[in-house]
Amino acid sequence: MKYLMTTAIAAAALAGCTPTDPTFSGFYSEAGSQTDSGDFGNATMNNMLVQSGQQDYTINLARRFASEVNSTVNFAFNSTVLDADARTTLLRQADWIRQFPEVRFRVYGHTDLVGSQAYNRSLGLRRAQAVVAFLTSQGIDRNRLEAVASFGETRPVVETENRERRNRRTVTEVSGFVENDPMLLNGKYAQVIFREYVVSAVPQRTVSETAITTGGGG
Repeated sequence: MKYLMTTAIAAAALAGCTPTDPTFSGFYSEAGSQTDSGDFGNATMNNMLVQSGQQDYTINLARRFASEVNSTVNFAFNSTVLDADARTTLLRQADWIRQFPEVRFRVYGHTDLVGSQAYNRSLGLRRAQAVVAFLTSQGIDRNRLEAVASFGETRPVVETENRERRNRRTVTEVSGFVENDPMLLNGKYAQVIFREYVVSAVPQRTVSETAITTGGGG
């Protein structure tokens, strides 16, 4: 009796379903036959980037760049002029960037909190543009400087309403590889590793050897 009641309830529930109803088609179709609605897998996109190597390689190079060179230059109040210290820093950035022709970079501009947000966003952008112009003058391909962006006054290093030089800055960061295809990416990063491996195998010349070769000294 109990079995008959359960069967009747199930039959009544299905009776309200038509062949076009998802419940009906899902019940009578083989498992997995329903089509993907287009959003399947979005939650794993980050894992795909890591597994393909793109995100991991970019993060590793970004850490290297930040540890091996100064990624920040500072500015005078309401100025986009690159002073001597800024130019020295950017020359070192350019030297590092030239070693990695496969890599793209992004320059972010910042200001202190003095002035309106609209003006400071424009000022931060002009500072970033000044840095990009200097790097391109050192032979860096403009296409490798992926974008110029401005955070204006929204990300201060020091929270103060007063003038603060440390907040008036640009920051250069690794943003990715020239090609986005994962297969090309793996090859490009392999080129980086191989090139540095070859360089590391070259014996370093000592001071005495250099002096004997060049006749220098004194």
